[in-house]
Amino acid sequence: MSSTDEIAVDFPPYVRVYKDGRVERLRGTDIVPPSIDPKTGVSSKDVSILPESGVSARLFLPKLTEPTHKLPILVHYHGGGFLIETPFSPLLHNYLNALVAEANVLVVSVHYRRAPENPLPTAYDDSWTALQWTASHANCGSEAWLKDHGDFTRLFVSGESAGGNIAHHIAMRAGSHELDHGVKIYGAILVHPFFWGTEAIGNEMKDPATQAKMERLWMFVCPSTTGLDDPLINPTAVGAPSLKGLGCKRVFVCVTGIDALRDRGWLYHHALTSSGWEGNVEMFETEGEDHVFHVLKPSSEKAVVLMRRLAAFLNH
Repeated sequence: MSSTDEIAVDFPPYVRVYKDGRVERLRGTDIVPPSIDPKTGVSSKDVSILPESGVSARLFLPKLTEPTHKLPILVHYHGGGFLIETPFSPLLHNYLNALVAEANVLVVSVHYRRAPENPLPTAYDDSWTALQWTASHANCGSEAWLKDHGDFTRLFVSGESAGGNIAHHIAMRAGSHELDHGVKIYGAILVHPFFWGTEAIGNEMKDPATQAKMERLWMFVCPSTTGLDDPLINPTAVGAPSLKGLGCKRVFVCVTGIDALRDRGWLYHHALTSSGWEGNVEMFETEGEDHVFHVLKPSSEKAVVLMRRLAAFLNH
């Protein structure tokens, strides 16, 4: 075996790191180009946000039946354990085409830098930069789709899994930091958010192997962390910033019945409702499904139900 083939860290099913520093991603590497989707009429295109670091986004615009009608704006952060996937993956591209058509919204799907080459908090900072770039189009900016069709009074952030974690932290940052032109986040959508903690809760107590896996994953993507009660992974931990400071008016939290992260989603919901936060939070559980099932099998009956709920939340 040559030195270039010697493995330093093996982290299936996500990544493999070799001793020469090379990172091999084991999943989520397929990409599709932007297009006009023949099924929905949704158009997409790629834009650069921070060229020097590679932060970019794929924009999605629904088929316009009323060109002067302003659309809700959804800034989306993809999942993948902070390690894999991109906005350009076939799974996410196709799912967002369908969501944009169903909800009639304009989507900014963010390509943030991933661990391990760029450990956390890089993804959070990139995601905030992308949100600021989006908000900058409220009065100016170079992106015509946002300037001409976006309603900046209805700005949402969302994400699934690790992306749901990011969406929470972006909403928290918006509670203490201003966006350009006084733009505010109206709502946040956390789908199967990646939260965890030192003390096992609920069904976590039945599976110590999952606890060990989550700790290893978290330490891998965020080597500077204090552990599983770091507020970045456990927003309900003792000493974490109060959820009262969440910088939006509405939150929609989604969990599934057999997801290892289910109980953390419910804990987050309970903590938010008892924090003194003055917004409105909705909770939705899909029975009998697992983590991010809606992206993996978007045409399934339960995925269609979830998409309709998301569309209703975006158009409330």
